[in-house]
Amino acid sequence: MNVEFRRSRIAIAVATVLSAATVTTVTTTANAAKPAGKYLAGDFHNHSTCSDGSTSVQKKVKKSMDTVETPFGLDWFVQAGHGGNGNRNCTLVEDETLATPAYPFVTGQGPSTTWSNTIGAAAVKGVTPSAGATSTSPMSGDANPRMWRWQSIQEYQYPLLEYLAVLRNQPIFIGLESVVAGHEHTSMAVITGQLPSSLDNSVLPSAPPYVAKGSAAAMAQWAYCFDRGDTDNSRGGGQGWDCSVPGSLNSTDPDWNATAAKLVPLTGGNLTATVGIRGHNKTVEAIKWMQAFHPKGSYYVPAHLERAGPFNPAGNNGFNVEHLRNFNNAGPEIAFGMETQPGHGASDQRGEYAPRRNLGGTVDSVGGTTYGGTGVYGAQIGGVWDALLGEGRNFWFFASSDWHNRGAFPADDRRSTQDHYPGEYHRNYTIIRTLGDSKVRPQHIVDGLRTGNTFVATGQIIDRLAFVACASYPGAARRANSTVEALALNAARNNTDVDAPGCATMGEKLKVRPGAEVVVAIVVRDPSGPNYSPYSFPNPSLMQIGVEQPMDRPVLDHIDVIRGFVTGYKTPGSADYAGEWPRDWLAGYQNGGAPSLNSVPAAAKNTSATQIQFFNSVNWSTFPVDRDYKVMSFRIPAVAASQYLRLRGTNLPRSTPWETDADGNPLPDLYTNQAAYAGTPENANLKITCNSVGNNVPDNGTVYKGTGINGCPNHLPVVNGQKYSAFDVATWADLWFYSNPIFIEVAGSNRVAGVK
Repeated sequence: MNVEFRRSRIAIAVATVLSAATVTTVTTTANAAKPAGKYLAGDFHNHSTCSDGSTSVQKKVKKSMDTVETPFGLDWFVQAGHGGNGNRNCTLVEDETLATPAYPFVTGQGPSTTWSNTIGAAAVKGVTPSAGATSTSPMSGDANPRMWRWQSIQEYQYPLLEYLAVLRNQPIFIGLESVVAGHEHTSMAVITGQLPSSLDNSVLPSAPPYVAKGSAAAMAQWAYCFDRGDTDNSRGGGQGWDCSVPGSLNSTDPDWNATAAKLVPLTGGNLTATVGIRGHNKTVEAIKWMQAFHPKGSYYVPAHLERAGPFNPAGNNGFNVEHLRNFNNAGPEIAFGMETQPGHGASDQRGEYAPRRNLGGTVDSVGGTTYGGTGVYGAQIGGVWDALLGEGRNFWFFASSDWHNRGAFPADDRRSTQDHYPGEYHRNYTIIRTLGDSKVRPQHIVDGLRTGNTFVATGQIIDRLAFVACASYPGAARRANSTVEALALNAARNNTDVDAPGCATMGEKLKVRPGAEVVVAIVVRDPSGPNYSPYSFPNPSLMQIGVEQPMDRPVLDHIDVIRGFVTGYKTPGSADYAGEWPRDWLAGYQNGGAPSLNSVPAAAKNTSATQIQFFNSVNWSTFPVDRDYKVMSFRIPAVAASQYLRLRGTNLPRSTPWETDADGNPLPDLYTNQAAYAGTPENANLKITCNSVGNNVPDNGTVYKGTGINGCPNHLPVVNGQKYSAFDVATWADLWFYSNPIFIEVAGSNRVAGVK
């Protein structure tokens, strides 16, 4: 009775404060110094035929940003395929439905047609990587050359994206999934020159060619200079590019190649043992270059960073915590986060993370697998992300689709054994402030990403979040919970953030005096309609516990509040600066156990991080005017030390078998991974049965574009006549959101760096 009474009073208080007359004015009048913004959904890591994707740029943009053929409707989009080179003319389209006046469909040609068969081999610039090429005669013996990504970006792909941005009146620009020297992959961009304001009144041509007004030359130069996959030495095909970094060794570095005017870490003999170390040093130089020349116009976010295993000094594998620190130290405005929630969620190994994935099948992906679709660096409370936040660093959580293809299905099918389209499953919701501009521009998006005012959600488990902390002092300066809840609810309903004196939201810090109370309010919208899942049968993971909930109508089960304390930056070279995540982490889950942070080196953990609040339908309030909004709050009394708060939430209750533990932490995704790995056969780890039988279960050989598949699909693995949850069914069953942190800096305690 007391709980229900309290919930009722909260709802009444919120409804009273948020009368129709005040609902749109609270945030804008509280503090005019903070520009208005909106949370817009986007994706910055995905692939087309420009690298190793299966679809043209045009098809991927249409699928991801349309609300007609598909409902995904992303607000902003960065095309970011691999670095290196490719031989397909990725400006071509699959069919007439994708044709535009400047980029028509050409009969007999599609997005897999080679450059040599469209523009001619002689138009491919630089020293080609194909057999028979030489530095003095790059085309010798090469009838089908592969084009360097720097040329593709500069001369072909950027003009296409600029054209699409104008045609669709949407922010669409180019980045790169860099092949990283010393490591694996990173999502990055240099936006200088892209989508200039001179495009605003452009009249598009009625026939080819399209001549771009903007330029991606800076992005292209970075790809030439710093991508590990680029071994060209032409300095941009005669553009005279020089990859020197102010204040660095440059030409006096032993790895400097004078012909190419860039660092080229050498291999062979004793050098091989340090290629990873020297590659890492080159990557730090890449960030320094961005910080020096494009500090506000670039970003560098390591992608699926646990996948390639721990860092390898003699190769190009993963990222340890010290490398993230080095990146952030070199470019705090550039290297401000990690993509620890990877794409490839529908693959036979979620995220393509796996035990014994690397170094000839001897070394796990870090953590061995994903955890509720998130890598161990972000999913583990007290792990790498908390270690970085515990320094007070600006280092944020991001996700991506990593779209390549649908696996066993064609690209137009709604089912998948590999990837989801950008916006279909993963969405980065980022505050975008246009500062009175009539358009959302690349700079607004990069500025938004940099602030850390982003939350990430899978499967549309939520699509609005307001997360705010406000200072409260005795007397006239005291804030009631209901007042802060009202601020948060107003912000969520307007899809913006809270702007009030003495309050902070994601990516910001709240400065308080010792002994202050902090009032924290959270409002989410759990949309009641269907999400983008093609499946309407009951969620197999929830059926284990007797909950019959349609896959395409998920319900938020609970929210965890996680707190950690801030102890200040660690010093390079100190004992707690560097350390590798334990290679046997996954083994700790055997026999129903869980690994301990005791085995994690001090550099990679923050033992102060812990869950401090748990909210669900018992103790959150439902806003009576719109019941999709859930409202909750709590108080932190007498704060004495600097700290941070972050959120996560899911559709899965605590102790859901094979999905969550008793505290609600995500369990390894091994139990829905169908793939074999070294020493373990296919299907050996599958645990969650799928038993729904429906009358709309299309055959695998058909192309199904609809929704409402009401029985377990035919592509699920079968063991002894029993279907098991795997592939895309497993991802749509297991949904999470994560917020970025709010920092609280207490006067006289440890400083929180960087954030406002």
